[in-house]
Amino acid sequence: MNIGLIAHDNKKKLMENLCIAYRHILCKHDIYATGTTGRLVEEAANLVVHKYLSAHLGGEQQMGAQIINNDIDLMIFLRDPVSPHAYESEVNSILHLCDMHNIPLATNLATAEVLLLALDRGDLDWRNVMR
Repeated sequence: MNIGLIAHDNKKKLMENLCIAYRHILCKHDIYATGTTGRLVEEAANLVVHKYLSAHLGGEQQMGAQIINNDIDLMIFLRDPVSPHAYESEVNSILHLCDMHNIPLATNLATAEVLLLALDRGDLDWRNVMR
């Protein structure tokens, strides 16, 4: 399965820790991430990550294109709901695209853990039929 990762600046350390904790699940799948998040996850969790541009330089748009093409099966987007972001329209675009294309989406740690455990159990195997 293809897993998308995006984390706002204040959530990058949380994403690193999530990926370290669930490395045993993530290493069985293809991981795609925006630039900085991908680099940090790769270094912290020793995972292979396909990296796009940084989010504010178009990485979220690249991820969005992958969602539209049905090439992402699960998205973890750890958002900072408190800090304003200049590229909020791209953030909303990712959420909108996941909803439109029935991509399981986690925007916080609790939901991310639930989705990763479901992935490991095979609960998301229905995504293979969608391709």
